[in-house]
Amino acid sequence: MKLPFKINNKQKHLELLPNETLLQALRNNHFTEVKCGCNEGECGACTVLLEGKPVNSCQVLAMSVQEKEITTVKGIGTLYTPHLLQKSFAEAGADQCGFCSPGMVLASYSLLKENPQPTREEILVALDGNLCRCTGYVKIIDAVEMTAQKLHSNKLVME
Repeated sequence: MKLPFKINNKQKHLELLPNETLLQALRNNHFTEVKCGCNEGECGACTVLLEGKPVNSCQVLAMSVQEKEITTVKGIGTLYTPHLLQKSFAEAGADQCGFCSPGMVLASYSLLKENPQPTREEILVALDGNLCRCTGYVKIIDAVEMTAQKLHSNKLVME
């Protein structure tokens, strides 16, 4: 069945089965930036923003969120027009294999929208549940701090 969804500020109609998770529905409808990691809600690779809050899309039934605002990492920036946070991830070397990056970026984005000047401890709490096998997390945390510094020094708000 085809149902309406609002994804990355655009109305979409997704073809889905009644028991599909949001992760399955997104990936089956070409939103491949949402990664499938553990399928158990443990790794954060499938993180999307649902009404602005990070959720593990593998744990959400797609039918339960139709017409709610869903944001994938492509909804905040693209390859040609990256978001400030995505630029900071690149500058800090926070991307290695890139598999965890969409989830890490969206969790960080949500944090910075609510708290543009988080402490290192607040960043750690916000990223809890997002696993990375490559970076050791230091560069990811540095990227979030770098973004917060840029927001503060340029008197910007997170968009």
